[in-house]
Order: sequence, then C-alpha cells, then structure tokens
Amino acid sequence: MINKLALGVDIGGTNCDFGLVDRDGMIHYRNSILTKECHEAIDLVNKIYHILEQENVLTSVYGIGIGAPNGNFYSGCIEYAPNLLWKGKIPLMQLFNERFKVKTVLTNDANAAALGEQKYGAATDLSHFITITLGTGLGSGIIINNQLIYGHDGFAGELGHVRVVPNGRVCGCGRKGCLETYVSATGVVRSIIELESKNKLTSPLLKIEQPNATDVFNNAKEGDAFAQEIVDFTAKTLGNTLADFACFSNPKAYILFGGIAQSGQTFAESVKYYMEEELLVIYKDKIEIRISTLHSKNAAVLGASSLVWVN
Repeated sequence: MINKLALGVDIGGTNCDFGLVDRDGMIHYRNSILTKECHEAIDLVNKIYHILEQENVLTSVYGIGIGAPNGNFYSGCIEYAPNLLWKGKIPLMQLFNERFKVKTVLTNDANAAALGEQKYGAATDLSHFITITLGTGLGSGIIINNQLIYGHDGFAGELGHVRVVPNGRVCGCGRKGCLETYVSATGVVRSIIELESKNKLTSPLLKIEQPNATDVFNNAKEGDAFAQEIVDFTAKTLGNTLADFACFSNPKAYILFGGIAQSGQTFAESVKYYMEEELLVIYKDKIEIRISTLHSKNAAVLGASSLVWVN
C-alpha cells in the first residue's frame, strides 16, 4: 500500500462511502458503512478509523477530504443537515483531525462530486458546469471559470432547496415545496403516493410493499404506465428548474450523478427536453445534460480526496 494516500469520505443520508485514493484518482481501497447506524458523528469517525486499522491501511492515510450534506468548507462543520440524524452544528473536520492526526478538509457533498467530475470524470473538459447529485436528497455543486463557488460563508449551491411548488411537499429543511422533495430518491417514492391518489391506474409498482426509486425506474422501462408517469413528472420538474438556474450561472453542462441519473439515457433526454422547453431564448441549444461517468467509482469520494492535494 502506498504511504501517501488521501482518505476520501462521502457522507450521505443513507450510506457513508470512503476510500483511499492517490493523486491520479486511483482508488486503492474502498468500503462503506450505514450512516444511520452512527447515532453520533463521532461514531462514524471511530468506525472508519477501526475499519482502516483492521485492514492494516491506516498508516497510508496522508490526509482526509470529506464531502457531507451542509458541509461548510470555511468552518469545517456540518450545519443543520436535514437528512442526517445528527442535528445542529457538528465540528466534523475537528473530530476526524483529532482521531486521525492528519490534515482534514470538509466541503459539501455535491461540491465534492463536482470536483471529482472535473478532475476525473464527465467534466474534465469543462470550466463552467453544475453537478446535480440525486440521492436521498438533491445537491448541487457549481463551478464557474474553473472555480468552485462557496459563497460568502460556504453555503452556495443549495439548488435542492429552491422551492418549485408553492406550499408543496414538506421538506426536511422545514420549508415546503423544495426541489429535493420531488426530484430525489425519496421524492420519487413520495410521488407514488401522491400520484396514486390522483389516478386509477393499476400498476405492479403498487404491489411492492416498500417501493424505492429503482423500482419506479425499472417498472417504467418495462412499460408500466403509472411508473412512466412518475418518471416523466420527475424529469419535467428537474428540467424546468434547470432552465431557471441557467439564468444564474450560464453553465455549459449539467452533470447528473446518483442512482436516478444512472437509470439510463432516456431520463437524461427527458430532462433535456423539458429544460429546453423553458429555457430563456439566449440559452437554448447551448447547455448539455451529461450523466456522471464516475458512479461506480463514486465521484464524491474522488472529489473529497482531491481536497487533500489542492488545499
């Protein structure tokens, strides 16, 4: 094992993926634990430490880069993340630094994904793009002129909490109608219940005891009209929002990352169609929709690890 490897940590609402990565983006070791089994942030820190210790790779850790929901690059804290068990302001960078005794850097998970895509994935040729992470929630990482945008106190790029439906679905952030309540893995599941009450279609999807977003997309591919309606609704909601957000940063491309994005080119094409319908005329036919090429490798782990080398 190489002695100088970056530990990239991607903390999601469901899973925490982590890996040891060299400067060239080669992952030498990777693993995953359930975030929800870590009732306190220190539990997660200790679990990762002990796993690496047991695997005899702990001494290879040169530095740590972390991507986390509501992760603040400036403060090193997770601040009021709606999709995590840990509430309030969590000094995560400090916790990792004290346990591992190496340099540690923290950023938002979607920002980490954007860095990963630019350095190793679908955005290596881009200077202006936005990564949209479609997981338990919805995050966005914005790069303009090759610079990741943090804002004045570290929280730029919360596209998931742009409200798209007035007085709509209740969001974990406490507001109503946020984009992630419609366009995320959990949002897709909520659409099953909402749309079921509005039409009388029969569907194999409704016979699944606890359906998830993958079930929806798989049934849609098999011709299930009810599932197709949900997929179309999801694509339209996302496409319309991306059309509006183009007015802010004029991106060359949106990079879709996560399980929903990996459902296939058809979804990306639908998002593109609905985006083009609503784009301001000066942006029409100028913005690409790309699918992450790092899904199997985890763009956020790679992006988080790159923080060690560039900061």
